[in-house]
Amino acid sequence: MAMQYGKIPGLDKPVSRILQGTSLQGPPDMLEKASEDGFMGDLFDGCLESGITTFDTGHVYAGGNSERALGEWMERQGNRDDIVILTKGAHHNNDRKRVTFHDIASDLFDSLARLRTDYIDIYLLHRDDPDLPVGPIIDTLNEHKDAGRIQVFGASNWTHPRIEEANAYAESNGLSGFTVSSPNLTLAVEAEPPWKDCISIAGDAGTGARRWYAEQQMPLFLWSSMAQGFFSARFSRESYTGYRDQIPESCDRAYCHDANFDRLDRCEMLAKEKGLTIPQVALAFILGQHLDVYPIIGVLTREECAENVAALEVELTPAEMDWLDLKRESL
Repeated sequence: MAMQYGKIPGLDKPVSRILQGTSLQGPPDMLEKASEDGFMGDLFDGCLESGITTFDTGHVYAGGNSERALGEWMERQGNRDDIVILTKGAHHNNDRKRVTFHDIASDLFDSLARLRTDYIDIYLLHRDDPDLPVGPIIDTLNEHKDAGRIQVFGASNWTHPRIEEANAYAESNGLSGFTVSSPNLTLAVEAEPPWKDCISIAGDAGTGARRWYAEQQMPLFLWSSMAQGFFSARFSRESYTGYRDQIPESCDRAYCHDANFDRLDRCEMLAKEKGLTIPQVALAFILGQHLDVYPIIGVLTREECAENVAALEVELTPAEMDWLDLKRESL
């Protein structure tokens, strides 16, 4: 299966339709392996072989080690010009919200050093502070864009009304606005956010946001597209209890409830019928939305990467989409 690529306004490189995330989550033995020398580089090589040229990371991931690993790999391979980096800054901490001029600048310069580059292709604010006016935030991002440190910027975990407000300010002041957004969207529906201040546009509660994004056709980089491994096929409704100590606490709390297990059961049934895997069906559900989507995966092996990329070949019918999402009783 050949990778598909999209075009982001203002970016001079094609963006792979599926991204590899660097905030890896999974069973403890796999996470331990991920910290071994050479593992991340080998995994990135495998992703590149499958056509993934776009990597998602963040200032807070693994205390900066995710960005460092990506930077070391690109320098060793000499492939920076071929790679699209999506990284994020201005994440809140336990003491305060951090969407200020100084916090954005500090995180951005840290990320540039860790990634061993002088520019970021796609820079996202990892969180919002709704108590702050949008104007100074847009002004700050435009300063870094004009200086060549970032090519395009966007928002992660911002509501669409705040993005709309920010872009209205940008337009009225002759500035660049948010080009992309990064909310959560997956077949699973959250019982509660996996982390504080997260925004999901999944399920009935996200209908209005999905409609707005469809109208805007704003590119969406979707985090936790596999619901933190809920659709990884590593466990099922029956094996969940015995596997629970290997599931991230945030996944257990957000996604492991009855309605989502119903969705998982249906994924498995449809996968068997079509000769697919559960992850492929779950990804096909996201790719089948009437949106400009770029799902972020967090695979741990080359084989998983190739399997996920193959989901680009899968087309689900509207009836299958509704059935997976529990909107109809039968196919």
